[in-house]
Amino acid sequence: MARADAAIVEAGGRKVRVSSPDRVIFPATERSGAVTKLDVARYYVAVEDGIMRALRRRPTTLERWTKGVHPDVVVSTRERGGGDAFFQKRVPRGAPDYVRTARIAFPSGRFADEVCPTEIAVVAWAAQMGTITFHPWPVRDDDVDHPDELRIDLDPQPGTDFADAVEVAAEARALLEELGIRGFPKTSGGRGVHIYVRIEPRWTFTDVRHAAIGFGRELERRMPGRVTTKWWKEERGARIFVDYNQNARDRTIASAYSLRPKPGGPVSAPVTWEELAEVQPEDFTIATMPARFAEVGDRHAAIDDVAHSLQPLLDLYAADEQGDMPYPPDYPKMPGEPKRVQPSRDRDRKQ
Repeated sequence: MARADAAIVEAGGRKVRVSSPDRVIFPATERSGAVTKLDVARYYVAVEDGIMRALRRRPTTLERWTKGVHPDVVVSTRERGGGDAFFQKRVPRGAPDYVRTARIAFPSGRFADEVCPTEIAVVAWAAQMGTITFHPWPVRDDDVDHPDELRIDLDPQPGTDFADAVEVAAEARALLEELGIRGFPKTSGGRGVHIYVRIEPRWTFTDVRHAAIGFGRELERRMPGRVTTKWWKEERGARIFVDYNQNARDRTIASAYSLRPKPGGPVSAPVTWEELAEVQPEDFTIATMPARFAEVGDRHAAIDDVAHSLQPLLDLYAADEQGDMPYPPDYPKMPGEPKRVQPSRDRDRKQ
């Protein structure tokens, strides 16, 4: 049977052309059928309200898997580019005129004009370009230096799993509520849990990162032996890592409703706190999410109702005498940052 050269997807009143619509992006598994490029574009249109709440007016890095999510695909890294899957930080050439951009600054001081979605057609066009996952910055286009979102990333380390992350998330919820802050949880699309908090856009990336450190350290005190903020993997153990560096400039998390490049097309799914204790990450896929969305809507629909002060979390950070923590290794040395040396290497140097 001849393959279709192109298809049209209706997206917010625009007609978005999808070339090679039959290209398999997610191969069939024992639990799911094959997912095509056209399926991906249609999926994002089906969850329009949710994906736009997550992306609207945010500079967004596109994670593109142009040949699909297959075992033999070469993935580009920071050290080596040229792969079939890569992160697109600058707006691609030839983008339609309705694709808006926002200029952001990297830690190096360089700049880039990133895609800044303002309508669902932009998301459908990005899917046509092979985008699987959307990685929005925690800022809006009218103020790209002051985040309006705190992101708490609960990352299971070897020896822990999703159930452990859920238990830590319950304590995180209790701590937030004690501080008068409302958090909105979602699955990561893997084993982790993300909690988002809307904040007033008047603090810097450094401030927001410090707030995440303060929050993570308080969780460590409340759940000793089960939570860690240790940056070096060799020090974390079988604990849930609170990845505070996800709040540093140019670090992003897969958005709500984003597909993840894993078999079956899993989704990073917004859930209620009550649901979080009952669900499993594999419950949410490109096949199941449209029906769920049609039934219950966006579980993060109220996320923009209140913007919280960051001060209670900054007070936690200030009250802790440990000070700052290391930045990722690709960052320039940051003000106030402690010595960036792996503990084992530091011991070797002293011997």
